This record gives sequence, structure tokens and C-alpha cells, in this order.
Amino acid sequence: MARARGGAAWVLAAAAAWVLWAAAVAEATRSPAGRVHRHLKRLNKPAVKSIESPDGDIIDCVHISHQPAFDHPLLKNHTIQFRPAYHPEGLYDDAKSSIGSNNAGEKPMLQMWHRNGRCPEGTVPIRRTKKDDLLRASSMRRYGRKQHKAPNPLSVDPNMLSEGGHQHAIAYVQGDKYYGAKATINVWEPKIQQANEFSLSQLWILGGSFGEDLNSIEAGWQVSPDLYGDNNTRLFTYWTSDAYQATGCYNVLCSGFIQINSEIAMGASIFPISNYAGSQYDISILIWKDPKEGNWWMQFGKEYVLGYWPSFLFSYLADSASMIEWGGEVVNSEPDGAHTSTQMGSGHFPEEGFGKASYFKNIQVVDSSNQLSAPKGVGTFTEQSNCYDVQNGNNGDWGTYFYYGGPGKNSNCP
Repeated sequence: MARARGGAAWVLAAAAAWVLWAAAVAEATRSPAGRVHRHLKRLNKPAVKSIESPDGDIIDCVHISHQPAFDHPLLKNHTIQFRPAYHPEGLYDDAKSSIGSNNAGEKPMLQMWHRNGRCPEGTVPIRRTKKDDLLRASSMRRYGRKQHKAPNPLSVDPNMLSEGGHQHAIAYVQGDKYYGAKATINVWEPKIQQANEFSLSQLWILGGSFGEDLNSIEAGWQVSPDLYGDNNTRLFTYWTSDAYQATGCYNVLCSGFIQINSEIAMGASIFPISNYAGSQYDISILIWKDPKEGNWWMQFGKEYVLGYWPSFLFSYLADSASMIEWGGEVVNSEPDGAHTSTQMGSGHFPEEGFGKASYFKNIQVVDSSNQLSAPKGVGTFTEQSNCYDVQNGNNGDWGTYFYYGGPGKNSNCP
């Protein structure tokens, strides 16, 4: 009988210990350190191989079936599509290399981490999220998300400037059904005044209204100290299906985008970059909707098909886009009530032209026949042309193009 009571006491003691342990775990999870640890574990998948980049990044080569995309409940039993069913006609119509100023026959370096290795076939390169990355975030819930609305040329509202200080210099088309877009963009390293600001150059694939139901797929290059912890120029993507409220993220910081390419890492530094009055380097980006499977694909340069956004992520973009935008965006936080000197593009105005100003060239849209064609009825938009401006044109070599950007704060932009 005593033995039975002793056994019961042991069970009760063990149960009490378990309760205390569970409470401690719960408390640790609720604590900032616990939340950081939990998020890091969720974001960083087990790596087959890891590569340390000269810029301090760590690139993890993750098995393709273990990437963050498959955390999405609707992707649990997804069969990976390893190639698009269709490419847009005219995809390889560029006579020039997608990255300029390299010797003939020489394969240009695309990302900084390539200096120290490559990922093996069957894996995808993912920039490792570090503790400091999460600690810089305004909140764990918001980590990796944009906090603004896309530029809406239909309502040029001066109050837009006060909504987070986002400013744009863009070209756009609307009024038709669009199934993709393409552009060649020269790459710069704009100066950022405040750590919580950013400067980017991208294309937007948009569907829905600019209210709470906006669908957007975006890709380009950006400098964002808050997101990456440095001032390097990085390749990035973004998506949202509810106007940046609760869905979507940069790169692969949430489930959604499915990567199939082992050579290009989202969020990794692009190299080399353009020099003022010197060598110019550009990247080519294409996003298009596969007419058979319905997924939205992304291609970087001529040869790197990176992956796709499954169509079920979207409502309006499940069919087509209603607007395409190309151009630059910055955050002007006005810390002292004056415009910051955060640069857009090269930091110089469009009128300075080639070698000095930023450009988008050979901008194209994909139509319902899966054909790449020059956009019709291109409009331009900027909130404050004295801070950042845009000028478009057309010629035989560059097709439809525009120069854009500016220095931010100057004598005409106080």
C-alpha cells in the first residue's frame, strides 16, 4: 500500500514538474528572446550546405522540398512544377546581354555569394535570417512585410505623402488585361539617410483596387538597411493579396513563392553595380502568367527561371493583371520635418541621361496570346518632381524606356 502511495506521489511529482516545464516553455516563447528563437527556427530551414558570402550573408542550400513555401497549408501536397508550360514569345529577343559591360564570352558575376561557392542541384539558395534581422523589425508579425500601398496614378493625392512618406517615380499602363511584364533596369547603390528608409527600383503586377483587396507581385532591386542590416543593393521580390495588410512578404520570408532555381538567392547582394559616368550594369526581370497552369513565374536575366507564385494565392491576379507599373520608390521619413536626402536610382535626375541617371529600358507587357509587346498608352507619375522625377521615351535600341530618380532633398525639394 505504501508502495502504491509512493508511486502515486511520483506520478503527481512528475506531472507537477511537467506543468512547470510547460509553463517555463510557454513563458520563454512569450518572451522576446523566445519569440525570436521560434521565428528563426521557422524561417531557417535545415541546410544541405551553407556558404558564407563576402558581404556577411550566409546562404543556406535547402532541399527544394523543404523550402519555406511548403509551410503554407494549401501547399502541403503540392507537386512542384519544375518548368513553366509556356514562355512568352519574344522572350529571347534581346540582342544584348542582360548584364552590360562584361567581356565577350565571360559570364558576369550576378550575386556576391557566388565568390565562395554554389548550391548543389536539388537545393535552393536561401539567405539565412539572423537574430539581428528580427530585432530590427518593428514587430515579429510585421517582419518581412511592406507597410504601404502601391502608387495609384489614378488619384494623385497630396495626402499620399504623409502616408508613411512613400514617394515614387514610375511609368505605368492600365485599361487592359495584362499577363506579365518585363524590363531591363540598371543597378545602383543609392544612399539612404535614415536606417528605417529604403530605396528600390521594381516592376509591379497589379490587380484589384487600391483599397484593401489589392493584389500585387513585385520584383527588382533595393537598398534597405532596416530589412537587411546594410546598404548593399539586393535582388528582391514581394507579393500581397490584401494591400500589404496580412498576406505576403519579401523574398521567401513567408510561405508562398516556390523557388526551383539553385543559383540565384532572393535578398542576396547583386554584383557589380553601375558607376556614375562609368560602367553601367543592368538586370533583366520578367514576370508572366503560365496560361496552362495559371501560376505566375519569374525569370532573372536570360537563363535563370527562378520559380513561381501559385495562382491560388491571389483573387484578382488568379485571372490577369489590370495595371503594370515600372519605376522607383523611396521612403521619406522626414525625421526633422524636412525631406531626407535618401536617393532614388542613381541619385540624379532623369535629364542627366545615360551613365548618370537610372533607367528602365525595353519595357514590355505580356498579352492574352502570351506575346511580349511594347506597352500602349504609357503614363508617368511622381508625387514631387523636384525631389524625384521621371521622363519617358522610345527609340530603336531601347524600345519603350524611361529615366527616373533624383537626390531627394535639394534646394528645390526642402
